[in-house]
This record gives sequence, C-alpha cells and structure tokens, in this order.
Amino acid sequence: MNTRQISFIAIMSSLGTLLSGISLSLGPILTAAGMGGAALDLSHIATFVAAFFGGPITGAIVGFLSGIYAGYYFGYVMGSLGLLSIVGVPLGKALTGLTAGFLFKKLKMTDGSRPSVLAIPIVLLSYIPEFVYTVFYFVYIVLFIYGFSMSFMIPIVMPKAWTEIFVMSLIMSALASRANFRELVTTFIQSSKIDKNLKN
Repeated sequence: MNTRQISFIAIMSSLGTLLSGISLSLGPILTAAGMGGAALDLSHIATFVAAFFGGPITGAIVGFLSGIYAGYYFGYVMGSLGLLSIVGVPLGKALTGLTAGFLFKKLKMTDGSRPSVLAIPIVLLSYIPEFVYTVFYFVYIVLFIYGFSMSFMIPIVMPKAWTEIFVMSLIMSALASRANFRELVTTFIQSSKIDKNLKN
C-alpha cells in the first residue's frame, strides 16, 4: 500500500466511525418517539465505498475499524457483552467489506463499464457472510463465552440490518453512477503511483 491508500483507509474508517456514532445516537430518539429501540448503524456506507475503490483488503480493514465504535456501543452502552462485542461486531463488518471488495473488483465496477444499478445486488450479496456470522455469533459464540445463547436477538437485529443494507445499496448505486465521484476518489488513491511513474 502507498501513502494515499493508507490515507484513504484512515479517512474512510473515520467516516464510518462518525456515521456509526451519529446513527447509533438516533436510537434513544427513535425509542422516545415510540418507533422502537433497535439502533441504527450506517457505518457500512464507508465500508462499501472503501470496498468499491480499494478492493477486498481495504474493504475488510475499513469495515473492521469502522465497526469498533458499534462494538463498544452494543457491548457496553446498549448491551452487556463487553469485550466480546468490541471484537465480534467489527469482525462481522470486516466480512462484509471483504466480500463487497471482492465482488466489486471481480465485476470491474469502478471503471464505469457496468451499470450502476448492479451495485444494489452486490451490496445485498456482500452482507450474506456477515448475516450468517451474526446468527452464529448470537447462537454459539455468546453461548461458548458466557454460557447462554442470545438467539432471541436474531429476529430483532436482522430485519433492521437488512433494511440498513438495502438503503445503503441504493446509496452505493447512486454513487457508482457518478463518473466525477469515481474519478475523484480513484485519482486520490492512485496519485502517488502516478507521481512515481512520472519520476521514472
């Protein structure tokens, strides 16, 4: 990785953490308004952008780093799983970033030759590994660590999660359709490579 790629990861991870903090803070507001207590987490917007432009490794790193705040929130603020949540939640998000990056790269989405609407099924498909992992996490990992299962959380968490992913798939489709946005981010990531080639 060059310095621009590292900077891109840092920027996207910071954006993901910011989005996570803002969206999770809406949970108590929605509860007070009588709209349920399931907290929102929109950190994956940054994960999908990172995966789109940087590929699977970049997507996985940003997914993991962006998920740390959500892990803390669900481990200590809204839940009681503690350190397990701080590690477990980011690992699930890293799976989504890894899968999304692989699919975006395999289908060559960044060059604009593919229809932007293709981003919708890619984003939805990329969440499946995290979905399976989350079910396993609540049913087996929590049971192994703490001696009790949290399978009752699955029908609470998963509909919310799929709704979030669907909304983010629409956002990614809109971003993928913007040629100027693709060029701006791609130029930023690859500029150090371009500078190096010009010097040679």
